[in-house]
Amino acid sequence: MRPDTPAENVDHTAEAARLERTAGLYPEDAEHLLVQAAAHLELAGDRPAATALYDRLLSSAASLENLHLVRALKASNLWEYGHEAEARAIIDGVRAASPRDPAPWVIVAESLESHDELESAQETFTQAATLLLTDVAEPPYATHPVLFGRHRVRRMLGAAHDDWDLLADTLHSSPVSLDELHDPKRVWSLGSDNPDELQAEISRLRAELGTYRQALSRPFPVAVLHWPAEELTELLAAYPSLESEYPSHEEHLATIEASLRELAASGTPNLGIVTGTVPSYEAFAASEASSPADATLLPQYATTLAARGLAVAWPPQRGAGCWCGSGRVYGECHGNSA
Repeated sequence: MRPDTPAENVDHTAEAARLERTAGLYPEDAEHLLVQAAAHLELAGDRPAATALYDRLLSSAASLENLHLVRALKASNLWEYGHEAEARAIIDGVRAASPRDPAPWVIVAESLESHDELESAQETFTQAATLLLTDVAEPPYATHPVLFGRHRVRRMLGAAHDDWDLLADTLHSSPVSLDELHDPKRVWSLGSDNPDELQAEISRLRAELGTYRQALSRPFPVAVLHWPAEELTELLAAYPSLESEYPSHEEHLATIEASLRELAASGTPNLGIVTGTVPSYEAFAASEASSPADATLLPQYATTLAARGLAVAWPPQRGAGCWCGSGRVYGECHGNSA
């Protein structure tokens, strides 16, 4: 479903079923597809079925790429249909795990906020900001909702601006300030008989919608293709002509980091890394009616993986593991400028 498709024109139950079938055909993408399917079931009002999909993912024998995200989504969904105690327990677990991905933090904090747990929501947003953004010169785009959500909750609590709030103001690009967008009194203007107040609120809503549209229309990441060592060995054994592209695995990894740094230095935003597998690449080549030995397919394959939501943002968050899979922290591995 395209993000600009009106919700009322979508059969969410049918879309969820289609995504489940697709997940069966493409096991390597099952996590991403089933999370989407669960979202459609939530929109359809079938929250127990959505929980069943989250449980299916969490009980899977395969390790999840976004374990804490799935847990956060499950907690938010559970609370919406009366399972508050279980939802709170999961939220506490997500916070204790301190994930480096901003998305789980935003989901659990907004869940607390939507149930009027404003103090807890503020604490959660603050915990996330402190973990992800301390000593970070330029907050990555994915972390902006942490700062904006924190600003919103603190505005509702009547808290004075602090340094994180000032940073949120700086990052906000809409013509209507965050203070206006997050003004608790806005709700009262919706019931006003004063045309000027109503017009002002319409202008605020348009600005807010513009911000959401901008987020939805962001291009897929400029994705660089990464082959784990065992996959690259298998690839070159099957298609020796690709050895000119990949003289060695160490050089392959160094080229990825160098390419991304060069792109970042040139001002290219939204950079990412996608990880390839030989079966997936062969299936892609077959879909293009071409041979996997054709090196010109490699960038197209990377773009396709990114379009399927499989890109991991680069550079990794401070303290996160290196993208190469070495198990070391990025700053002590490929992020070590020395």
